[in-house]
Formats: sequence, C-alpha cells, structure tokens
Amino acid sequence: MNRELKRVSVVVLLMFVALLSSTSIVQAFQADNLSADARNTRTLLDSYSVERGAILVNGEPVAQSIPVDDAFKFLRTYSNGPLYAPLTGFIPINGAPTGLEHALNGELTGTSNAQFFDKVSALVTGVDPKGAAVETTIDPIAQQAAWDALGDKTGSVVMLEPKTGRILAMVSKPSFDPNLLSVHNNADVTNSYQELLNDAGNPLINRAINSLNPPGSVFKLVVVTAALESGKFTAESTFPNPGTFQLPGSSSIVTNSGGGTCGEGDTVTIANALRLSCNIPMAELGLQLGDEAIRETAEKFGFNDTFSTPLRATKSNYPQTLDKAQTALSSFGQTNVRATPLQMAVVSAAIANGGVAMKPNMVEEILAPDLSPLQSFEPEVLRRVMSTETAASLTAMMVNNVQDGAASNARIDGVKVAGKTGTAENGSTEPYTLWFTGFAPANDAKHAITVLIEDGGGMGQTGFGNLLAAPIAQKVLGAVLNK
Repeated sequence: MNRELKRVSVVVLLMFVALLSSTSIVQAFQADNLSADARNTRTLLDSYSVERGAILVNGEPVAQSIPVDDAFKFLRTYSNGPLYAPLTGFIPINGAPTGLEHALNGELTGTSNAQFFDKVSALVTGVDPKGAAVETTIDPIAQQAAWDALGDKTGSVVMLEPKTGRILAMVSKPSFDPNLLSVHNNADVTNSYQELLNDAGNPLINRAINSLNPPGSVFKLVVVTAALESGKFTAESTFPNPGTFQLPGSSSIVTNSGGGTCGEGDTVTIANALRLSCNIPMAELGLQLGDEAIRETAEKFGFNDTFSTPLRATKSNYPQTLDKAQTALSSFGQTNVRATPLQMAVVSAAIANGGVAMKPNMVEEILAPDLSPLQSFEPEVLRRVMSTETAASLTAMMVNNVQDGAASNARIDGVKVAGKTGTAENGSTEPYTLWFTGFAPANDAKHAITVLIEDGGGMGQTGFGNLLAAPIAQKVLGAVLNK
C-alpha cells in the first residue's frame, strides 16, 4: 500500500512540476506575444479602458482620447489630422500603433517606469488610471507654414533649432487623416488602411525620416567639410575648370549643370564651385580626398546610422568601398549616396551651430495627468563634426550661395540666409529630386531647414532646386523669423 501511495505521489509531483513549468514558460517567453496577439480581445479592450494621454503642440492637443459609450470606452481623435499625422501616427483597433503613438506607447498608456507610483496610487485610491501627456517640440507656426508652402507637391520639410536639436517642424506630403484609422469599426479601419496602401503617393510614409533620395548638390556641403577639415584645402583652393570631365576608368562624362565651365577662367575656387553648384570641381576635389575621407565626414554628420527622435529614422547611406569613378560621382551626391530630409537638416544645423551636431528630438517633456512634469528632455550633443573655423568658412560660402549664387530664391530682405540647393538625378529619364538646405539668420541661426521635393515637383527634368525648393524654404523661414 505504501509503495502504491509513493508511486501516486511521484506521479502527482511530476504533474505539478509539469504544470508549473508550462505556466512559467508561458509567462516568461510567450506572455508578450499572447498579449500582443490581435485575436486577444481582452488585451485590446483593456488597452482602451485607460484614458490615453494627449499629444500636445504648444500645449494644445493634436491627439487625445474622448469618452464614448461602447466597449472601447475611449475614442482617439486627431486635430488637424493630416498636418500632424506623420508625427502622431495612429492607433487602430485591429493593428499596431504608429508614430508617437507607438514610440511613446508606455508613457501615453501610463505604463512606463516613470509612472509606477501613479499606477500604485490609482490602485489604492480606486481612481481610474490615466496616461501621461507628451509635449512635443513642434512650433505650430513653423508646421503650418511648411504645410502651406509645400502645397500639393510630394515631399517634406524639416526644421531644427541648431543649438538644441529640437524639431520645430516636420511635414510630409501626401499625408492622411488618422481619424479614419482610429474608428471603432474593424471593417472601416481595414478599408481605409487598404486605400492608403494602394495610394501611389504612399501617404503612410513619413518622408522626413523614411524617404531616401540622392541628395545631389546638397551633399557638396559634406565634401567641402571633409576638404576644409583635412587641412589641405581652403575655400580659395583652386581646381582646373574644364567644360567636361571623364570619370577615371570609365568612358562616362561628367558635366556641370547647364553645361560649360564653372564660371569664367581656367581655374575655379572651392567657394565659387559651391556658389555656382558645379559638379566637375567637386568630382576633382572628391578624387583628391578619397572615398574614406568623405565617408568619415559623412558618418560624423550621421550617415550610415539612425536617429531616434523618438521616431526611428531610416539610415542615410554613404556606400562602402567606392572606386574612383564612384567616388567622383558621390562627391556631388549621386551614385548610391542616399539621404533623408532629417539627415540633411542635421548637416545644416551642425554648420549653423559652430560645427557641433545636436541629436534631433521632437519631445519636450512628459506630463503627468495633472500636467506636472514627469520627464524633461535636455539638448544632447551628437558629436563635434568640424572646427568652428570650418563652420564659419562654410557659413560664409552658403551665404554667398543665397545672395549671389545657385540658391538665390531663398533670399529674405534684411536677413542673411545661408543655403545650398540640390537637383539630383534618378536615372536618364526619371524626374529629378529637388533640395534646399540651410539656416537663418546666418550669424546667429535660430532655424535650420531642409526641403525635399520628389518627382521633380511635377516638372520632370525641367525643375531644379532653386526654382522649387528654395522658395519653399524662404516662405517657411520668413514665417518663423517674422512671428
């Protein structure tokens, strides 16, 4: 009898161990997946039972939750939806959140570590829990001006505060209305989302941080930085000034925009090559520098790495191991060089900030439900990219570029604007990509801006940066400088 009892006891013990192990495995390794499973209705309803915190621009909510009489309890609504959609993102009932709704989900739902004591207090007092609010760095005047100036063009505008890295504007077009994706009807959300996916304009893409394009001539700022930092060149260093240039080891020919030489004379300075946005002198300069020196400088600016603003940006790319022909082409932003508007804004902001690149950031602070500060975000240095002397030299060249050069349409009466345009090729027949990047006032910059226009701005290969991108920058800078 005792022997039988022992056997039964062993079996029961083994079953208990197996059950305990199974539940432990589920808790340790599968809980997150089960919780995130779209079929988990309980988790979905629980996530909506908390009043989600608002996303604020200058203290005003651009995303907030309002009480409703259905199973979800709260409906997420978006003010000026298309204007702020690339930033706020959206939170659907049948999928994962995007934008700040995703990046700061813990804070917005009140489940972040900073809100631990608030959660405990809510449990003790029985008060309904609430999420924290997120105050962004966005300047509503800059954001609206960028939206209006971009008009119906496909592209993006990014504005930074050079000394802090605060993102003051981030516009992407075409955009979408996130309210259509936050309704509490599964079929409606699915249909709206599918329509956006089928839209040839790709409105769900935040072009400011996720659209990679050849930077064209705005990349010359990186190359000139590398040259000046090498100690081998100054703004007045000269190069031969032919009307055509054959790429090393290739039969391909490089020309300047519009053909001909880079101004008059047998030689041209780096300063004039930048002012007139000539390709041949930059190709010659790039070959003398070598691709390693250019890559090293590009990476100091942030190329081949990502930014978390906290929205995660796609890496801008400067290729590895280029041959001489590719190095020459990369020196004016062609071949496989790719950049986001945010990346080029960081380039201009670093020059404006005396050579120091700041980490771009769009969150000012996290606020408790009673609006007391939970967490503030201080400016953070990314790295020193160049000396103050190099930054000053580049600034002077960029000012000349606007005052009497290839970026003249960015001029603002009474203000010194520093800038550089770009007109990048996308193949022999595809529309150009158009750029402007710069800052103002040049002597004490408060705003750095980058404008990207895709698909040639509707003008195919007849549009160029100074014609379409520079005037947009001029309008946005004018709006914020005059407010």
